[in-house]
Amino acid sequence: MNTRRKAIKLLRENGYKSKCIERPVSKMKYLYTAVLSMDGNKVLASVPDLPGCVTSGKTIFDAIEQITDAASAWLVAAEDRDLPINNPTEQSKIKHSKEDMLSVISIDTIEYRANTDTRAVRKNVSLPAWMANLAEKRGINCSQVLQEGLLKKFRA
Repeated sequence: MNTRRKAIKLLRENGYKSKCIERPVSKMKYLYTAVLSMDGNKVLASVPDLPGCVTSGKTIFDAIEQITDAASAWLVAAEDRDLPINNPTEQSKIKHSKEDMLSVISIDTIEYRANTDTRAVRKNVSLPAWMANLAEKRGINCSQVLQEGLLKKFRA
C-alpha cells in the first residue's frame, strides 16, 4: 500500500469523513470551480473546495490567473504532505451570490512544479560501465536524459 493510501486509511480510521480523490500519483491534473466577486476596483477569487484558497486580481482575467496559481500551490502542498484532496463540487451546488461569476480552472501540478521548483538536486545513479562509457563518448548528458525520461513517465 502506497504512502497516500496509508495516510487516507489512517485518517478514515480516526474519523475523517471528507470525500477525497484517491488518485494515482501520476494523475496530477485537476478541475475546480472558482468563485469570482467584484469588490470595488478589484476581483476577489476563491475555490470553495480548497479551504483558504483565496486571492484577488485587478481584472477578471488577472483574478483567474491568480486563483489558478493559488490553487496550484494549495494542491502541491497537499500532495507533498499526502493530505486528502476534496473532489470538486458540482457548480450547481456551489454557494454564491447572483452577482458572482463562476469559472472552471484547470490545474496541472506537474507543470506547476516544473515552472516553480527549478532548484537542482544531486542524485547518484548506477549505470553499467559500458553504458556510461558509450554515453560519454557520444556526448550524451545522462542527467538531461534522466530528467526527460522522468517527465515523460510522470505525464504518462
